[in-house]
Amino acid sequence: MSCNWIELPLGDFIELKRGYDLPKGKRKFGDYPIVSSAGTTDYHAEFKVTAPGVVTGRYGTIGEVFYVDIDFWPLNTTLYVKDFKGNCPEFVYYLLKTFDFHKYSDKAAVPGVNRNHLHMELVRVPDSYESQKKIAEYISKIDKKVSINQQLNQTLEAMAQAIFKSWFVDFDPVKAKMNGEQPAEMDVATASLFPEKLVESEIGLIPEGWVETPLYDIAEYINGAAYKKFEPNNEGIGLPIVKIAELKAGITQKTGFSTVDMPAKYRLEDNDILFSWSGNPDTSIDTFVWALGEAWLNQHIFKVVPKSVLSRDYVLCLLKFMRPVFAEIARDKQTTGLGHVTVKDLKRLTVALPSEELLIKFNEKVSAIIAQNFSLVKQNQNLEKLRDTLLPKLLSGEIELGNLQVEQVKALVE
Repeated sequence: MSCNWIELPLGDFIELKRGYDLPKGKRKFGDYPIVSSAGTTDYHAEFKVTAPGVVTGRYGTIGEVFYVDIDFWPLNTTLYVKDFKGNCPEFVYYLLKTFDFHKYSDKAAVPGVNRNHLHMELVRVPDSYESQKKIAEYISKIDKKVSINQQLNQTLEAMAQAIFKSWFVDFDPVKAKMNGEQPAEMDVATASLFPEKLVESEIGLIPEGWVETPLYDIAEYINGAAYKKFEPNNEGIGLPIVKIAELKAGITQKTGFSTVDMPAKYRLEDNDILFSWSGNPDTSIDTFVWALGEAWLNQHIFKVVPKSVLSRDYVLCLLKFMRPVFAEIARDKQTTGLGHVTVKDLKRLTVALPSEELLIKFNEKVSAIIAQNFSLVKQNQNLEKLRDTLLPKLLSGEIELGNLQVEQVKALVE
């Protein structure tokens, strides 16, 4: 697809406007999202802007861009597109995502994006709505594929967790055998590995023969190194340093890199289990599977190495299942918004550990689910990398939709 491209100031292409004050005391819960610099943070009974909308942060979180498809209230910490001037809103959304908004930030104690500076920035764009829309539709297909994969991954994780809970928390197979029944959806060989009796223990009723085991004893927990020891650089040279931010958002422009030859225990590879033990109890205390290749591990994160390769999937599911427990422990120790789960806590928390034979059967049951989950994560990473590479080139006209690389990506998402 070829189209005519024009160069003009952003302020001639769209008009940005500051959002509106809405103190919490004046909010009345309703159907309309309240959009802050961090995205939708609440809902209100009234709206200020008719959809569709494009919003970015003015103060606070700078650099995020949000597309809003229902009427909304943009807060005064944001800039929103007041007038699209006949241009495609979806194209505008993707165009703004290519901006480095920190370049337009005031040099104040609390920096904020200067709208006037943004308006003066020259942009190169297609001169027709139809051309803009075709480009936006192509990019949105990648985003939709990523979203579908994420939803599928949530389903896969729920499936693995349901099996884990049934076997190792609710002890459903044991209870079925106690009632003289065959455990549901289980072959005879697997069912034979479950005992027919629950016995008293310090952690309550557990299957007979299972061993009360501290969480600390089922794996080795390797804490990362202090950030400064990596002598980090911002040039992307060496291996990325994984902090909690990278566990959440992946490798970004803010990620530090290191060429220092650190001990091997701090090196990460795909499929390593990582447990973030410090941070906000609700958003940071969690278990992750690393999927971004070789990297270095920063402190406040444990690399979890199961004592037996047979128990890898069991350990992963167990740590994920215990997230609410970890969050509550961290919340009880919370200071200045941060909480911690310590080695002492891991030694105190006890689980009922089944036989090795049963762990093997559990791995057989969930390994394909967990492998598919990981495969989808890797696919999303590749799609997002391709999207981020192609996005500025498509939006500036450097390449067109008929480009070979563009067609290859299209084949992946259709």
